[in-house]
Amino acid sequence: MTLQERIHLLGKLGEYMRGNDPAWEAVQERACRENPWFIPEFITESVKNISSHFLEPSILQSWAHGYGIPDTEPAPVSVGLVMAGNIPLVGFHDFLCVFVSGHRQLIKTSSKDEVLIKHLVQQLISWDERVGESVQFADRIAGCDAYIATGSNNTGRYFDFYFGKYPHIIRRNRTSVAVLDGTETEAELDALCNDIQLYFGLGCRNITQLFVPEGYDFIPLLGALRKYAYFMECHKYKHNFDYHLALLIMGNKYYMTNDSVVLTENASPFSPVSHLHYQFYRDKEEVTRLLMGNTDIQCITGHGYTDFGKAQSPGLEDYADGVDTMAFLMGLGSLGNPGREL
Repeated sequence: MTLQERIHLLGKLGEYMRGNDPAWEAVQERACRENPWFIPEFITESVKNISSHFLEPSILQSWAHGYGIPDTEPAPVSVGLVMAGNIPLVGFHDFLCVFVSGHRQLIKTSSKDEVLIKHLVQQLISWDERVGESVQFADRIAGCDAYIATGSNNTGRYFDFYFGKYPHIIRRNRTSVAVLDGTETEAELDALCNDIQLYFGLGCRNITQLFVPEGYDFIPLLGALRKYAYFMECHKYKHNFDYHLALLIMGNKYYMTNDSVVLTENASPFSPVSHLHYQFYRDKEEVTRLLMGNTDIQCITGHGYTDFGKAQSPGLEDYADGVDTMAFLMGLGSLGNPGREL
């Protein structure tokens, strides 16, 4: 397939995702049933972001042109993808990069998020059967020339063992933070709440820690976070809230809550579902220096950083872990060494 044919198909896929085809709606309902964390509004949010930010033909054309992607890849290689499953269609960007680059891909999905991506690929195949020659799924991946794998810090060590001697991108745990200065407007706090609570806070671009000036008033933020009070109707979320709150109480730790989110002072950027860590600062520039050198941080929101409300709306060039996936793919040559089985 030529680059233009691939971009045309992706544009068509974007239109399909924005539509209300009965088969597509049924698949989204099935994804909700199979993973209780994938509530309908979060699938809708993910689909909207992908279709509008990733699959517009003009955006794809400009992106591909920036990397000098040839109309036909002269030496396509096979790329093994190991996808995560923390939020709906979290692995779509990796699929998209490999597809646009013209390489072949063998995908191992997460059991938590396999319904949506498999349906969308099948839809592409129904429009052009050649897609099936370059995109395949498997429970185990082996014999690939390069690998892109996403997982936890523990699985990252596992990936290193299997894929370390082949061209690879291996991603581990990451999270995001916000730096507040106390001048945030009501609208900005409302947008920050989305950065914190969309996808139940399970994404690497979710805000899990706040940096606030000494004397910061948390009351407006706690009030704004009440928009997500209905999360307590989700038993998995409520279980996390109750369990980690109980730990704080038993440990005689200071905390604040609006009965659906708990705020506690903690130096770790990683917080449990339903909990939000914070730290006080005196020098904002010092905070910036520390955060910029922290490899655990995916995104920073706040005045002078990523705008509030934009953390969960990445563009094509907002690569996970700051590693340029497309540049990696364009650098692959004719590699003949098969990888080991996963």
